[in-house]
Amino acid sequence: MTELHYLTALELRRLLDRREVSAREVVTAHLERIERVNPAVNAIVTLVADRALDDAAAADARTAAGEQTGPLHGLPVAHKDIHETAGIRTTYGSPLRADHVPERDDLVVERIRAAGAITIGKTNVPEFAAGSHTFNPLFGATRNPYDLGRSAGGSSGGAAAALAAGMHPLCDGSDTGGSLRNPASFNNVVGFRPSPGRVPNWPAPMSWTTMNVKGPMARTVADAALLLSAIAGPDPRSPMALEVPGARFAMPLDRDLRGLRVAWSPDLGGTVPVEPEVAQVVEAAAKTFAAVGCVVERACPDFSGAEEVFRTLRAWQFEVMFGPILDTRPEALKDSIRWNAQVGRALSGPDVARAEVLHTELFHRTRVFFEAYDILLLPVSQVAPFPIDLEYPTEIAGVRMETYLDWMRSAYFVSATGSPALSVPGGFTPGGLPVGVQIVGPHRADFAVLQAGHAFEQETRHGLRRPPLTERGGRSGS
Repeated sequence: MTELHYLTALELRRLLDRREVSAREVVTAHLERIERVNPAVNAIVTLVADRALDDAAAADARTAAGEQTGPLHGLPVAHKDIHETAGIRTTYGSPLRADHVPERDDLVVERIRAAGAITIGKTNVPEFAAGSHTFNPLFGATRNPYDLGRSAGGSSGGAAAALAAGMHPLCDGSDTGGSLRNPASFNNVVGFRPSPGRVPNWPAPMSWTTMNVKGPMARTVADAALLLSAIAGPDPRSPMALEVPGARFAMPLDRDLRGLRVAWSPDLGGTVPVEPEVAQVVEAAAKTFAAVGCVVERACPDFSGAEEVFRTLRAWQFEVMFGPILDTRPEALKDSIRWNAQVGRALSGPDVARAEVLHTELFHRTRVFFEAYDILLLPVSQVAPFPIDLEYPTEIAGVRMETYLDWMRSAYFVSATGSPALSVPGGFTPGGLPVGVQIVGPHRADFAVLQAGHAFEQETRHGLRRPPLTERGGRSGS
């Protein structure tokens, strides 16, 4: 049998249900794995081993007493270090929050724990989760388990790297411009950006925004759907929350894809530069869907305005979040955050209004596009994992990247549409670096996107290729 730390969440649940393994054994196996490989990867930055073992013992006692257990019963989970956890340090990757210990859980953490999961710690993030490369002044950089000299992506980079390295089977993440999808692509795991409102967001100073969403990460699509079933569903604290119960996502994902209408584009209709190795993976994915009977065409929605929509609304949000720090301690913020907040400070009311008008127009163009197609295949990231000592790629396919955001357009253009989007393992470069495929669907067609991703995963099995990590280390970086 595969070692416990690389079993899927669903496999672990079956073993726990049959009492073939205890929650304490499952948690212990993952804690031992963390001890062996985390020093090299640097994915989990706060560990609460004693608390986790106590919670596991309590979970086993509930099982022994015949009590009803939740869908995540006994499964170890580490939470993204911007998601507040009662009694556990939550740093946001910033020295300003180095000693911050919240008194209550974020809603997503609250729901995961209520479903029976056992918190083992917190996963690394970029400073205040800004950017798609995970490094910060408190903990340093998270390394890609497939090549320790490469980036693990971000901002849920610690979460994705820990999944790939077998440190936990499930984890939460968040996504504004690709923070669930980009690290999933870089680490050969699954990250799902749900439709806005699918997973309620609380507390949140801008509760009506559609840009920032919480979502699941896992090593398989079915496991991601399992976690989504626990965190989705209405909540009165979130004005955006959708009414569909989370249990919808606990249903089987199996589906006959014959006749599914699939569009694909290696470069978002020619709007973004993409490394050839990445484009080839997207083309191969299109051929896989064609081989199982889908109707596949090269096509893409018109992403006009997506750049202005995302940049304007993100900068506006950054000014809200970081404006007070910008006024009092600007030196405490990294350059990219200061710059982005200053851009937001320079916006006018008409600037924000124009962005919202363009936002609406983009939504309707995308909606009409999906009247002709069921899903859209795109690159997740425009590059494969890049060297860890770079803040961000400065050039892609000969095109210069001017800011820390430019290289993420393949993800954040999709964010601006409001569509659900899944990153699923799509293959590897000739040098062995993971590359994900982005599966996008119509607004609120979350289940259908998961079904398509599950079918692709079962057909290709790319996600079964594990990183070449060794005890307390891994292969040397490039």
